[in-house]
Amino acid sequence: MNTLLIILISFVLIEFIFEKILDTLNDKNWSKPIPPELADIYTTEEYEKSKAYSLAKKKIAIISESLSLLIILFLLAFKGFAFIDTIASNISSNPIAIGLIFFGILYFCSEIFGIPFDFYNTFVIEEKFGFNKMTYKTYIIDKLKSYALTIIFGGGIISLLILIYSQLGDFFWILGWILMASISIFVAMFYTSLIVPLFNKLKPLDEGNLKHQINQFSEKVGFPLTNIFIIDGSKRSTKANAYFSGLGSKKTIVLYDTLLNDHSNDELVGILAHEIGHYKLKHIQKSLIIGLIQMGILFFLLGEILKSESIATALGTNSPSFHIGIIAFSILYSPISNILGILMNMLSRKNEFEADNFAKENFGADPLIKALKKLSKNNLSNLNPHPAYVFVHFSHPPLKERFRNLLLQKK
Repeated sequence: MNTLLIILISFVLIEFIFEKILDTLNDKNWSKPIPPELADIYTTEEYEKSKAYSLAKKKIAIISESLSLLIILFLLAFKGFAFIDTIASNISSNPIAIGLIFFGILYFCSEIFGIPFDFYNTFVIEEKFGFNKMTYKTYIIDKLKSYALTIIFGGGIISLLILIYSQLGDFFWILGWILMASISIFVAMFYTSLIVPLFNKLKPLDEGNLKHQINQFSEKVGFPLTNIFIIDGSKRSTKANAYFSGLGSKKTIVLYDTLLNDHSNDELVGILAHEIGHYKLKHIQKSLIIGLIQMGILFFLLGEILKSESIATALGTNSPSFHIGIIAFSILYSPISNILGILMNMLSRKNEFEADNFAKENFGADPLIKALKKLSKNNLSNLNPHPAYVFVHFSHPPLKERFRNLLLQKK
């Protein structure tokens, strides 16, 4: 093994060990009692059910992640990626075709490996704890649609990036960045209108008291809403959610139908007030800009790695190529990615507090507090996540911190 290959393997192992340490710390926190201010969320039996749900998902995740680790280590140590590259090169000499075949083989093998775990998680664990509403037919159709989107759009994007790389060389990162930034902005604007309908039915919120209250609130805060949709999330899960998407005139709020079943009108307006707060406080725009800057840094570093002959040698190939460079980059970039992820999560948690405060100041704290408690209970959320796990992985503050913040603001 050369030095660079040892570094690649070390990065993979260190990241895995680090994640397992965080998981262990988080699991140990289940022994702590429920925070006093959240004591009304779970009965003792419900808290035990929440714990059992979390640990059941953790067990299957450990098996899946451990097997994934072994496969990656095998591919690195025994020139598995070079072997796949040879297969692709024997089929075609065109660099775009070689890249598509290479990534296609990896994607196909990844799906074959992952489907049993995904199926077990959906139809055994989620079913056991009362969440799953998906039929086998829906599961299969969802998979086929996902494959079609991956082949069409994923394949198209990879083809364009390889073409740009083969034509521009040193300047690849600039045009690659522009391409992916444009796609990101397009998806941000049209995700709800173009992508979501492929998997779910969206319908405008019906006229009635809820819509009247929403319109009253949106007018009060100077945020006219014309696109409020209900999504049929209940055909897959009992879990509830709401989200904001779009930019400019394309901004849209989507409510899961499971929210309407479990929450009062005031609670729903409280949730929407939080989502509107994100837009009014320009969190979405700022996050998009930061993401685009990060993407530019990513493409610059990728451009440097793609030129490295040492990378190709470490992975067992004779010359640099786009697809081999991507594999090495995904590993070498992981420490930077993790650090940037932590920083983005810190910013996201700050934004969540600010959006909570916006909802409190403009609609009152009580409706949002009640809604957050119901969401946590219905989703069997962990009320005592370990601070280190929160610091690394949570994009939203834990419920107890949001609760205390809302009460503090209330005073």
